[in-house]
Amino acid sequence: MTQNQLCLESVSFLIVDPNAFMRSLIKNVLHVFGAEKFSEANDGADAFKAMQNLVPDIIITEWMMEPLDGLDFTRLVRTGKDSLNPFVPIIMMTAYSEKQRVVEARDAGITEFIAKPLSAKTLMARVTAVIEHPRPFIRSPRYFGPDRRRRESSDYKGPERRKSVEDGEGANLSQEEVEALLDA
Repeated sequence: MTQNQLCLESVSFLIVDPNAFMRSLIKNVLHVFGAEKFSEANDGADAFKAMQNLVPDIIITEWMMEPLDGLDFTRLVRTGKDSLNPFVPIIMMTAYSEKQRVVEARDAGITEFIAKPLSAKTLMARVTAVIEHPRPFIRSPRYFGPDRRRRESSDYKGPERRKSVEDGEGANLSQEEVEALLDA
């Protein structure tokens, strides 16, 4: 299925962002692609409360919110004792896409990451990815969330697949750099 053929008619979305215009923009983009079921929240605390009465198929959340930001909201959804669906795909958005932040979001259990400014193409690529290529979930003493390995690397030759992450201070990453980092 291509992005244009993806049927979103029966997919429910929870859009979490303190900015009403951004929530509206996301809804409009998804609506163009056939989505009809939306719930909204201003922050992670309101979103988690809403999830006690509804179980969305996909969550799209901003990182920077108060009192509960997108990162803490993700952790609560993944590991909270009263979370009704810790397996729900979570797409994180932020204008702050430094390497350290992408790694932190990945390690909190996000499924996909969008570096702002948001484009319809990128949003639909992330939505398509969580629908068409769901990843198995991993539980370990320090992590619960989607398997962070997206591709098997045939050129790897060491005992540990993961490399250590250098300090991620610096400039924001492009969407392509974000995707490469999520694949690390």
